[in-house]
Amino acid sequence: MTQAPRRAVIAAAVAAAAAAASPAASAASRAGTPAGTAPAPTDAERRGKDDAPVDNHTWTSYSDWRSGAGEGVRVLGGARPAITIGQPTRTTEYTDPHTGRTSTWQSAVWTSPVHRIGFGSSELVASWNAHTPAGTWVQVEMHGTYTDGSSTPWYVLGRWAAGDGDIRRTSVDGQTDGKSTIWTDTFSIDDTSSALRLVSYRLRLTLHRRPGSDAAPRVWRAGAMASDIPDRFTVPASTPGPATGVELVVPRYSQEIHKGQYPEYDNGGEAWCSPTSSQMVIEYHGRRPTPADLAWVNPDYADPQVCHAARHTFDWQYAGCGNWPFNAAYATTYRDMEAVITRLRSLTDAETLIRAGLPVITSQSFRAEELDGAGYGTAGHLMCLVGFTQDGNVIANDPASDNNDAVRRVYDRRQFENIWLRTKRYAADGQVRSGSGGIAYVYWPREITAAQRMALAAVGIR
Repeated sequence: MTQAPRRAVIAAAVAAAAAAASPAASAASRAGTPAGTAPAPTDAERRGKDDAPVDNHTWTSYSDWRSGAGEGVRVLGGARPAITIGQPTRTTEYTDPHTGRTSTWQSAVWTSPVHRIGFGSSELVASWNAHTPAGTWVQVEMHGTYTDGSSTPWYVLGRWAAGDGDIRRTSVDGQTDGKSTIWTDTFSIDDTSSALRLVSYRLRLTLHRRPGSDAAPRVWRAGAMASDIPDRFTVPASTPGPATGVELVVPRYSQEIHKGQYPEYDNGGEAWCSPTSSQMVIEYHGRRPTPADLAWVNPDYADPQVCHAARHTFDWQYAGCGNWPFNAAYATTYRDMEAVITRLRSLTDAETLIRAGLPVITSQSFRAEELDGAGYGTAGHLMCLVGFTQDGNVIANDPASDNNDAVRRVYDRRQFENIWLRTKRYAADGQVRSGSGGIAYVYWPREITAAQRMALAAVGIR
């Protein structure tokens, strides 16, 4: 029914092994808290958002792109500054691990200036917005500096193409230096109980095209969200605020009606929560695939755009559609769209965006009894926040519903906020597992109102 996030699946063994060392888990053990019961908040948890720093940084302006080091890159001006291939400086061969095909590519490289985070970060998730016409693709990498003065390797955060005819878009497993690891799309410090943290980073974008072609990728937004969310089973409750009584009219799509369709994309629709949620928000903003885009979908299938979203977010290494930056990049394949992956600090942040007319896609993990009305438990699930009731409860378009009419749900505010923002939880088997720590997808059109721009800035997005 749902797809577990990379923290829950790939890092499950790490999380289980680290549970005994986790301050929250250890406190529970010392207090004799029964398995499956969240302990009382620690002092750090009670203090709230100041102890959960988040840093969003992006390169988007003409001066931003000019500030980086380019090899064969051309900076484009105008209303939407970007980088593209000017004169390729490299020719490389790439063997696609998922097809076995070896192809020759010309490339150009842009490397960002160093961005200093402002605090020690334990995790980082990148985002990029790009146009990759046929015969082109983009590789995104990061290189960071630790608090002890040493450096990370150049880690690959994604190999991206909007289509799948040239390469298979993919994350890269097996990347670690003994201090940090890339878990699909997330840079993570291996031992967060230590003082070691990431204090700065650079991004490197390599733009590829076929030799002799005039086609070229174009990247107009690249950046990362760095954070240091403490281990916590519970979070402070927020007070209903600016969006009470507001409900956005967002299309409602069920992932469940696609069960068994295109099983090559993570066993069909029951695992398509992320692309289904993405498609809802894309269409809320007035964009959708053309009939030509959907010609490959079986005409007997309802809502073919959901199948399209699944195919075009699928990560061939992760073997699923839940790669966070891949979903954001997919959203920006539509006209004039922008997208980031971020962490929000409370439902108040979500209210700020929803009041301005911007839905929010959230990632959460929970047991069935932890979210009244859901009717299921999950190791990881995406849904779309579309509003709040008069008393502040959450109105969500939950794709884990039997049909489109059942997608609208009302969830208890306190329950929802806790399962979304926590980083530690007890699974049904009593073992400590990880949570998303407030991960959110935010998508918006390039032309937005002043109020929407202010709302994005208020939650750290520019």
